[in-house]
Amino acid sequence: MLETSARLLRLLSLLQARRDWSGAELADRLGVSTRTIRADVDRLRSLGYPVHATPGVAGGYRLGAGAALPPLLLDDDAAVAVAVGLRTAAGGTVSGIEETSMRALANLEQMLPARLRQRVNAWQTYTVAISGGGPVIDADVLTTIVRACRDRERLRFDYRAHDGAASLRDVEPHRLVSTGRRWYLVGWDRDRGDWRSFRVDRLSPRTPTGPRFASREPPEGGFAEYVARGVSAVLWAYRARVRVHAPAEVVVQRVPPTTWSVAAIDDETCLVDAGADTPQLLAVYLGALDLDFDVLDAPELAAATRRLADRYARAARE
Repeated sequence: MLETSARLLRLLSLLQARRDWSGAELADRLGVSTRTIRADVDRLRSLGYPVHATPGVAGGYRLGAGAALPPLLLDDDAAVAVAVGLRTAAGGTVSGIEETSMRALANLEQMLPARLRQRVNAWQTYTVAISGGGPVIDADVLTTIVRACRDRERLRFDYRAHDGAASLRDVEPHRLVSTGRRWYLVGWDRDRGDWRSFRVDRLSPRTPTGPRFASREPPEGGFAEYVARGVSAVLWAYRARVRVHAPAEVVVQRVPPTTWSVAAIDDETCLVDAGADTPQLLAVYLGALDLDFDVLDAPELAAATRRLADRYARAARE
């Protein structure tokens, strides 16, 4: 019996690790016959796991999503990751899930062996969160938006802009984008006939949603890049484009993802849309990249760069 239970756990682990398996592959992995695999699959079904079987030469087994929640199988790393994620959710930027997260965490920790509880407790003991990292979002608001995105139903909501102006928006919602500190809805604004991003903490959905809309091609670069460009555009008072003499993947590693945008020109150069409060500060930031660059169509930045170069040259002579 113990051997059969251990084999069932191994079989379940394999089904969770990959979408499709043939009976022969599973039998080979577990060192049993395909007949035994069929019997073990029936046992998993009796425990509540929806294992789907497809007959024929190209058939096999797939673990589906069930109506009920059967026991989860987690290896050591996965169990620790879930526990850490629940702790993070309990103190994150989404309200309404704190108590649920802590209850789930308590249930999980009860089942963890001592060696894993120590790893989880180490995370809690030696990590500190900085409060005030971003506005707290109502979980029900996020759920409403996600459902509208999933069902492709138009969403009407009251919106408060950064200057305090209030408006009623009619949007085709497509994606939620999280920067870690803030949540953004990206959708097609029907009144403006273009893509727009909206801070979720500034909107109040009106329900019910609808009617349905047809899917659209995402904005250039994808939804995440669209939000990054928008955040970057409002973050700095002064912006300029420069050509950096380094591959785009190198430059990306040296700038925060929501601060500047980087686009490859070729294998050796890239175009950077950079920003700062003043041209002088931007010249300093560009110098900190420690890479050669050319100023494009930005006379204020070019003048600030020359002044900074002269100042550094005088400092080096002295």
